Amino acid sequence: MTLEEERHLVEEARTDPFAFGKLYDAYYPTISNYLLHRLSRSDIAMDITSEVFFKAMTKLSTFSWQNIAFSSWLYKIANNEIKMYYRKKERKFFSLESLFEIHRFEPPDSTDIEQEYIAAEEELSRNKQFRKMQKELNTLPLLYQEVLVLRFFEEKSLAEISEITGKNLNTIKSLVARGKEKLRIKLSIQDGGDE
Repeated sequence: MTLEEERHLVEEARTDPFAFGKLYDAYYPTISNYLLHRLSRSDIAMDITSEVFFKAMTKLSTFSWQNIAFSSWLYKIANNEIKMYYRKKERKFFSLESLFEIHRFEPPDSTDIEQEYIAAEEELSRNKQFRKMQKELNTLPLLYQEVLVLRFFEEKSLAEISEITGKNLNTIKSLVARGKEKLRIKLSIQDGGDE
């Protein structure tokens, strides 16, 4: 979707819940995968994904178009939700199903979504090296986790990460480099110093 098509759809979604459904369909897989990579637990990732789209829909009137992808705004919401999750650990999430009932459009079949998460979680579990790296990644400060996951799992450019986080490009370059080095050291120590 081009920025112009996206802008038109966002404007339409401000008054038409069906248009928001198109945004949801377009960005749900991206945001849910990002959250799964960040959190390593499908149940929590599903809950936070629901919260991200609930907040996006209810706060769409406050979204200010600045020729930056709508997905950047969704990533910002997701990052804020991750921070809140780590602060609170236990929280209630609003059900997207009830939101869709209110606005009269059908959510995707929850069985399909759960199966997608289960399949993704199984894929992650099969890869021992990934699990080891994920464990060490989760011990890094959140600002390093955020940029490393966006860069290497979501394959975002440094400029896109800058848009998503609101940090300048040089800061992002520095965070990625320092985060990679910290992760390399942790993995090296865990492997007994072998590289």
